[in-house]
Amino acid sequence: MSGTQLTVTLSGGGTDDARAVVRALEGTFGAPDELPADGNATVHTATFDGESGVGSAGGDGEASGRLSAPVTVTVQGSPEAVRRASDTLTRVFTARDDGAASGDQEQERQLLLEP
Repeated sequence: MSGTQLTVTLSGGGTDDARAVVRALEGTFGAPDELPADGNATVHTATFDGESGVGSAGGDGEASGRLSAPVTVTVQGSPEAVRRASDTLTRVFTARDDGAASGDQEQERQLLLEP
């Protein structure tokens, strides 16, 4: 995993909720590999390579800040990428930090985003 790559795993809510979370991160990390699309999935995953849009402001965070149900989000990547993702998500959504785990070069953080 490169220093700017971020993997996001989402559970709870529906596909539209997963898309809202991913879109909220686009302003910070650029476009993901693909948007969540499978309406029957119970877990959605998106990967940001961080090569485009890194550090850019904006995105449609305010519009993205509405969820229909609670969504558990796990972000995994470099400590800097995880910090930036956590900051973005807690700014856009009502969020509860459910903990973090650190490795030698990667970090993982879990957030509960509430409607």
